Amino acid sequence: MQIKRNLIFSLEKRKKKDQIIIENVPIRLRINYDGTRLDIQTGYRIDVAKWNDEKEQVRNGSFNKLGQSSASINSRLLELKVAIQDLFQEFESQDKIPTKDEIRHIAKSLKEKGKVGAEKISDSSFFEVFDKFVKENSRLNNWSSATITKFSAVKNHITSFNSNSKFEDFDESGLTDYLIHLRTKRSMRNSTIKKQLGFIKWFLRWGFEKKYHSNDAYQAFRPKIKDSNKTVIFLTEEEKTKIINYEIPISKAYLDRVRDVLMFCCYTGLRYSDVYNLKRSDIKPSHFQITTVKTSDSLIIEFNKHSRAILKKYEHLPYEHDKALPVISNQKMNDYLKELGRLAEIDTSVTQTYYIGNKRIDETLPKHELFGTHIGRRTFICSALSIGIPVQVVMKWTGHSDYKAMKPYIDVADKTKKNAMEKFDML
Repeated sequence: MQIKRNLIFSLEKRKKKDQIIIENVPIRLRINYDGTRLDIQTGYRIDVAKWNDEKEQVRNGSFNKLGQSSASINSRLLELKVAIQDLFQEFESQDKIPTKDEIRHIAKSLKEKGKVGAEKISDSSFFEVFDKFVKENSRLNNWSSATITKFSAVKNHITSFNSNSKFEDFDESGLTDYLIHLRTKRSMRNSTIKKQLGFIKWFLRWGFEKKYHSNDAYQAFRPKIKDSNKTVIFLTEEEKTKIINYEIPISKAYLDRVRDVLMFCCYTGLRYSDVYNLKRSDIKPSHFQITTVKTSDSLIIEFNKHSRAILKKYEHLPYEHDKALPVISNQKMNDYLKELGRLAEIDTSVTQTYYIGNKRIDETLPKHELFGTHIGRRTFICSALSIGIPVQVVMKWTGHSDYKAMKPYIDVADKTKKNAMEKFDML
């Protein structure tokens, strides 16, 4: 007997918030036979613009988000199609019709054998591969010690979840269990859980591309996690003035240096890691030039009278490693900034909202309790935007590469302008 059939590769049509998704879309194989329709997931994804509908394959010379080439993907799609055609021919010789489960089994077998989705699966253990992932990416991306420590914590979270973790454990169900573990056992906020899921999906994607495993369930795992917009903690001009004018007691002379470093960040936009590493050799007559620790961006930041005065105050004092400013450890500086804010009476109530699971929590604290080393950078951005400096110029100073990261600051600047205009109503 002959089984009439039609095998068609196409992209799934997916929507998000009523908009059609056009990037990283799953490739499926639709099989119509004997009045039956069956969709098989190939395990591959590609942008709509890189897909050739007529030829039912990825356009030549294209790559997907995982870096898989059109040649590699099209070759695997062909193997899948040939394997299913062979199955139909085998059933034809037996005068039988294959069931959907029998066809699915063929597709699954190809994946498990590495013929679709992975070429050769390594026998390295999950945590051995994780260590390779950290080692390779830390070298390629010049990770800071803080980032390496962050991924050490990720490994600890996975170990506490399952010390015998295997790649196949992290299918949709396993990833859901891991999410619940982070929420219930590690007591993480939803915002932190989002970051942790991003880290493990990055690792799983890297391992999949490197042929350490063939489990691509992470690609479709997009749980809905409630979250709220993070409050941007920065100093207003009035608060800055209060801190600058506060008379620091002789017994707390250390706060004077902390204040100077804070104000230097407020007038330059530097991160803590970059002001810590700022050297006298970086300083030129009208600007200073640095390569940032976090992103390796090369930045030129011009002086204003405030930043220049702070550097001048310390230019004759010797510091180790040619440092330009007396910057202490991040933890100590965070503690001292809170103390400085409390003494300067920066105690406006600030409410922060966050979620743990579906539970909304509103936490109100005096503003100084929320002080940290990043407050200087945030203050610089908000102040610059509020006085009308174009966002493109601010991004040149801060090293931001896209407007998405700047949007919270733009919103703050817009609100500041609105409040300033309302003061005319009081005249």
